Amino acid sequence: MTPGHMKKRFSPKRRAALAATLALGAAAALSSTPASAQRRTALERAPLGNSAEETRALGVLDDVYRNQRYLSVPQSDGRLLRVLVEAIGAKRVVEVGTSTGYSGLWMLLGLMKTGGQLTTFEIDRGRHEAARQNYERAGLLKQARLVLGDAHVEITRLQGPIDFVFIDADKEGYHDYLQKLAPLVRPGGLIVAHNMASPPPDPRYVEAVTAGPAFETVFLNMHDAGVSVTLKKN
Repeated sequence: MTPGHMKKRFSPKRRAALAATLALGAAAALSSTPASAQRRTALERAPLGNSAEETRALGVLDDVYRNQRYLSVPQSDGRLLRVLVEAIGAKRVVEVGTSTGYSGLWMLLGLMKTGGQLTTFEIDRGRHEAARQNYERAGLLKQARLVLGDAHVEITRLQGPIDFVFIDADKEGYHDYLQKLAPLVRPGGLIVAHNMASPPPDPRYVEAVTAGPAFETVFLNMHDAGVSVTLKKN
């Protein structure tokens, strides 16, 4: 291409127009949000309370999430617990592994709607007391029964029917918890277990909830810690 052709093709007027077009395109790209970012923003959007009591509890949840250790579950898994508890109208919820109460607070949000109670087991006294304080700050302590002790022993004192179980404790103990709690869960009830991806789960537990005819199990959030949701069939 000769200099004359170059000059004719990219005259000053056309160069100015091209520059303006590129500038507009760059501005549009900067001002628009990619679809993936939009989806991520929607997934991370904080829940909103529809009552003063719920707003108070959500405020405590946010504080615990930002400022305390031993959350036990990510926010997305906590929100899943709340949705499941409320969706099945659970009245009796059992949690194995209270930690500092973060996961329990999410389930208690669901129990605010159903009028049920959470019974939660923790072996560490410090975490047990931290959970009690968090439940009290959230105004939800009256719907919680906190048990300090070895859950392998303490859960044998429970009676059915239980609507919902959440297991997030010693990973090698999952199968034992299942064997002791599953007979107490009502038909149509749910058993949810955390850490189905990381750390590796007890293969006996996975086999028990997937191989037999008594349960139907799905696995969620396996890109993260992983959650199994098991339906006890009718």
